[in-house]
Amino acid sequence: MTIGSDLVARALKQQGVRDFFFIMGGPMLAVESACLDAGLRGIDVRHEQAGAMAAHAYARLLNRPGVAMGASGPGMTNLITGVAHAWADRTPMVALGGASPNATRGRGVFQEIDQLAMMQPCTKWADRVLDAHRIPEMIDRAIREAMAGQVGPVYLDLPGDVLYDEIDEARVDWPEPWDPAKRSRPAGDPAQIARAIDLLADAKAPVLLTGSGILWSEAEAALRAFVDVTGLPFYTTPQSRGVIPEDHDHSYLTARGTAFREADLILVVGTRLNYVVGHAAPPRFNADATLIRVDIEPAEIAGGGRTDLGITGDARAVLEQLTAAAQGRVTPDSFAAWRDRLRGRNDQRAPEREAQLNSGDTPIHPLRLCREIRDFMQRDAVLVVDGQEILNYGRQSIPTHTARHRINSGVFGTMGVGLPAAMGAKVAKPEAQVIALHGDGSFGMNAMELDTCVRHGLPLLVVLSNNGGWTADPDGDKPGRDLGYTRYDKLAEALGCYAEHVTDPEAIAPALARAQAEVDKGRVALVNVETDGTARAATANFTRYVT
Repeated sequence: MTIGSDLVARALKQQGVRDFFFIMGGPMLAVESACLDAGLRGIDVRHEQAGAMAAHAYARLLNRPGVAMGASGPGMTNLITGVAHAWADRTPMVALGGASPNATRGRGVFQEIDQLAMMQPCTKWADRVLDAHRIPEMIDRAIREAMAGQVGPVYLDLPGDVLYDEIDEARVDWPEPWDPAKRSRPAGDPAQIARAIDLLADAKAPVLLTGSGILWSEAEAALRAFVDVTGLPFYTTPQSRGVIPEDHDHSYLTARGTAFREADLILVVGTRLNYVVGHAAPPRFNADATLIRVDIEPAEIAGGGRTDLGITGDARAVLEQLTAAAQGRVTPDSFAAWRDRLRGRNDQRAPEREAQLNSGDTPIHPLRLCREIRDFMQRDAVLVVDGQEILNYGRQSIPTHTARHRINSGVFGTMGVGLPAAMGAKVAKPEAQVIALHGDGSFGMNAMELDTCVRHGLPLLVVLSNNGGWTADPDGDKPGRDLGYTRYDKLAEALGCYAEHVTDPEAIAPALARAQAEVDKGRVALVNVETDGTARAATANFTRYVT
């Protein structure tokens, strides 16, 4: 005989799960103990939302679902923000929540609330286990749902009486574990592929815009091959940066606005047409441009506004089809003049940008901090950026050269993800340099995860752009804006980290070097940099109406 909790642990291990994020609590205690006994690594965090955010980053780096657990009631509701963040970002995660017993449902027992109903709006799939014998089947279903088609988070409700139910193992059905190598890769309709190449061949100024679908379909190599064969200038959404190194010959980062306004054809692969890309609508995009969309989810194409040609299929499969079909018909020479136009615009703006990046002003301009990080970080470092002004300044100034190695606040605009995401990244890739670039406001939301990193030996570098409050304040009329220039370095020291406080721009580079030296010795490090509280980064007005 065994109990349901043991089956959860065994099912997770059978599915290849190696790590999970949690806070101990009933009725999940036996599950967590069984997972640890089975050899899984458990990272006990200081807030469940941080556990979910860490699982999110873990999934992005390893291209498989991260796992987060919460106790019943508030333990589970604390997971919701992190799960909703993954839902908005289309990131696979398995959230497991303990729940009040099925047998006493509706009688007002301890921590009783309809957790399943709360999770359904922010997951791809959510269900409740009613019979302990079916736990392996339900775990398997959760993994497959998370990774099928357009990926996303799932939730499984685990009532206490199911977890502690003694069962006959002979009645348990153990499904064949999910195998990522067998993932379905539907190809595009050949007629639509041919039509896309016809349209590209007739274009004079095309651009390629890609999103996280490239990551989940593992299409980086296929994308690079397509760009090299066709010569298309390319742009990515913030969450998919690095799918092609951003110093590629066809990358013109500071000419993005010009490219979108003047393009006569826009090829969109693996991303939604949401506010992040201005809904591909004027005035940001040319209203007369031909729009081709590639997505694994047919409903995404059908419901995404204007589309001249929609191709349903896996991003890698479709890009391989497009590359083969383009041979001899679409070449880099086809768009040489267009690329020269974008390169000229890109180069024209470079001196002005470099002057800002090299500012010697005090208080320190956030762009100077970004430049120091840009020049200091390793080419394949994992960079997590979280905040308001620093997020926008970092987006403008720090390139990414490795797929999956750039994480930020995402489509949901979730503050507080930085340190938890860096933590999840370090668990996923312990040998990588991991840097969390934080605003002071967002850092405060999950600052105690420094303790988690120290306790679990997760040496990463946290850099704070501490501008004394929420966003910049040029007008002085924002209620609740001021937080003060808190000495977060002293907090970090109290939690066992190496820490420094910087107020001079010339002191940034030496401080980063000393901090990284401590990280290399296995310590967590934090550099608290006081930045100009009036420096305001330009950004799009995301709340404008779409017409």
